[in-house]
Amino acid sequence: MSTNPAGTQGAHEFSGKTVEEATAEGLRVMGLRAEEASVEIVHRGSRGLFGIGSESAVVRIRRASESAAPAPVAPAPAAPAAPAAQIPSAPAPVAPVVQNPAPAPKPALTPAAPVESAAAAAATSDEVDALPPGPERDEQVAALAGDMLLQIITLMGFEARVDTQWRDADAITDDRHLLLSAHGRDLSALIGRRGETLENLQYLLRLMVNQKMHRWLNIVVDVEEFRAKRVDHLTRLAQRMADQVAETQRSFALEPMPPNERRIVHLALRDSETVFTESTGEGERRKVTIFPRH
Repeated sequence: MSTNPAGTQGAHEFSGKTVEEATAEGLRVMGLRAEEASVEIVHRGSRGLFGIGSESAVVRIRRASESAAPAPVAPAPAAPAAPAAQIPSAPAPVAPVVQNPAPAPKPALTPAAPVESAAAAAATSDEVDALPPGPERDEQVAALAGDMLLQIITLMGFEARVDTQWRDADAITDDRHLLLSAHGRDLSALIGRRGETLENLQYLLRLMVNQKMHRWLNIVVDVEEFRAKRVDHLTRLAQRMADQVAETQRSFALEPMPPNERRIVHLALRDSETVFTESTGEGERRKVTIFPRH
């Protein structure tokens, strides 16, 4: 994209994912080589977090020959001629020479807010580690993880509240886990296509909390009950496809799914007397196939 903002005669602005890409596009459009152009970086751009809040880089390009020439320096006015006779002035007092002057005291440094926050967070995790296993420790861990998730969401530009709850094994995971549920307005961007952004958010929070606590904790992040809704959708889909397989006696392969979603389908049909399930395929193409029982 090219613009010619007011006050920049002969200059054009170009945008791109990076400064280099924007510059290359501008030189191509203006038909210039790098040495023939003057490039000013207006905005370096931002990648955002997980692709959210990204901004394009912007540069302003003009021909080198159109760059403003420096204004001429006016000659200094000539000093007036000294009068023929002057009354000699008293000599200026000479300041005494001080040998090895003492250095001026340095001002006390005030720690920046991030340092104070990090120290406070470290103290909180130490206090949690000192607690014996039990309800009090679970409550402290939940508070620490909930605060971290809320900070991440706030830094991403969203307003939300975070509810915490310890839960036993369920359709989402095999183990006891800490469920963090975020609620607010317009949080769909935190979920992403089929929950991809939500998985990235959960992975990041697990790294942060486990690093702080120096031990592994099973943490599940949910936004606007997406996971519960996904469990319900996949369970109903599995039952519907199982009925079809039992009726036609022909196997059926569902679409490729991540491991946690394949697990939901397996659990939904594990007690079926008419069908059984197997995971087939490799990597990201791995999926659940439903087979009839003969």
